[in-house]
Amino acid sequence: MLRIVLFLVLIALAAAGAAWVADQPGNVVLTWGGYRASPSIPVFVLLVGLFAVAVVLAWSILTTIWRAPGRLRRRRHEKRHARGRHAITHGLLAIGHGDTALARRHADTARRLAANDPLALLLHAQSAQLEGNRDEAQRVFRAMAEREDTRLLGLRGLFIEAQRADDAVGAVMIAEEAIKLSPSSTWASHAVLGFRCARGDWSGALAILDSNLAAGLIDKQAYRRQRGVLLTARALELETMDRDVARESVMEAIKLAPTLVPAAVLAAKFESEAHQVRRAMKLVEAAWLANPHPDLADAYAHVKLGDSTRQRLQRVETLAAKISADKPGHVEGQLAIARAAIDASEFARARAVLAPYINDPTQRVALLMAELERTEHGDGGRARAWTLRAVRARHDPAWTADGYVSDRWRPVSPVTGRLDAFQWQTPVASLPSDKSTMIEASAFEEAMLAAPPPKRVTAAPSESTAEPVVTAPAPVPAAQDNSPREAQEAVTETVNEELAVAPVEPVKPVSEAAESLPVAATPVFRTRADLGKPAQAPVQAVIPIVRAPDDPGIDDEGPSDEFTEQIGTSKAQAGGWRGFWSRWGG
Repeated sequence: MLRIVLFLVLIALAAAGAAWVADQPGNVVLTWGGYRASPSIPVFVLLVGLFAVAVVLAWSILTTIWRAPGRLRRRRHEKRHARGRHAITHGLLAIGHGDTALARRHADTARRLAANDPLALLLHAQSAQLEGNRDEAQRVFRAMAEREDTRLLGLRGLFIEAQRADDAVGAVMIAEEAIKLSPSSTWASHAVLGFRCARGDWSGALAILDSNLAAGLIDKQAYRRQRGVLLTARALELETMDRDVARESVMEAIKLAPTLVPAAVLAAKFESEAHQVRRAMKLVEAAWLANPHPDLADAYAHVKLGDSTRQRLQRVETLAAKISADKPGHVEGQLAIARAAIDASEFARARAVLAPYINDPTQRVALLMAELERTEHGDGGRARAWTLRAVRARHDPAWTADGYVSDRWRPVSPVTGRLDAFQWQTPVASLPSDKSTMIEASAFEEAMLAAPPPKRVTAAPSESTAEPVVTAPAPVPAAQDNSPREAQEAVTETVNEELAVAPVEPVKPVSEAAESLPVAATPVFRTRADLGKPAQAPVQAVIPIVRAPDDPGIDDEGPSDEFTEQIGTSKAQAGGWRGFWSRWGG
């Protein structure tokens, strides 16, 4: 509305001016050489206006002609740039859905049309990575690292390629250079922090952590926790070399992370050595309420030097009773009581504590029951049976990070390099998955509970073609890699000891020997030619837990046997000229 009003006002002013000029009397005399003109004032004003319009039009035409080549060049460049952007966009989309050929074609087009565009270099590098051409990808990333605008992106690409080539030193050098350019680079700080922790450079790791806090990569709470983890790792390393520095580090760590188990255990140890028993007990109790752990129970039991085993039992019972109301009867507290009760020769107390867990025991429960049978009654057979059950029993919680199970706490995950990754939990990979194996194992354990296995029962030779020879069960296979070390050692020593001292049974007839066999014993038949050879233990079928190879698909031609005649199978008609000729009976 305002524009319309202004336009009408301008029209009115122009009309008023034209009327005023038209009302002016007089003439304008122009003399040029021998020519003389005397137009009136309105005519003169009109001629001046027409001349000005003609001059403006002529100037516009001249400038348009003068600027035409530049405009053509600019338009052609813009059109070329637009085609390059189009190629970059569709090339990145092709990389997104994994079309290698289309991505390469768009990358070549973008490199030809927009060679200086940073996205063109990125498309070229990613298409080379998609094809598996690492040399080309590294060359492009080096070119990007030399440019000012793409330096960090090029370093990031070189870092990834170094990781793929298992060049840890080169990857860390690239990450350190990236940190110098941009301290807020998350990937670079994560890589350098993991490398320094793996190398044991705790001072350097703490410096990286401080820079991360200054750059705003982590909050204050996470910073306190991670700093406590690094200080604990340094204290554990310097415990035997520089105890003063270790004590100072762990005391600062326990203030920053009071629920960290290794920090609480080590701090309680130092406080106990300094005769600060009450302070040591408070440190362990604070960590125990947040995360019950067997190391905390052991540190609490031995917090005061010189106590008897019964005093340690009472102290452990006090600690187990301090678990919060949402964890009544926690298994860690009960196992700690059982351990202390066995040491104090309170066998009835240990049996009462372990009774709720023996129907479905874990490895630690089974080992405690084996030790209880051996210590209280000297019953080697039942101790051996419980030890065998420990091999196949459920796994207890362990220090686990990113699927990796460790026998001790570590500050950094060896898989991803993540700080404070280890958690005290049951490994997922250790859960049982084969019920049939568990049923057979239970039957074998029942047979072991009945009587110790004979070494070998061999039938008397006869005139028959094949004679059955009964052998003892094969030695129990070792536990998996992620089982506790003490379980493996105890099982191996116990089984070898029991098998070595087992009495040799007299030779029985084949029928009686077969009836008295344990469930797991399997007869192995030997021919007459094998009678002079020593008998071998039966080979148990073991299914390796490995990753299945990729499915190669279904073959175009089904499996065939060259020695078997194919009957009733119709042959497909040939194509091309041979098929055409066969249709006409040629």
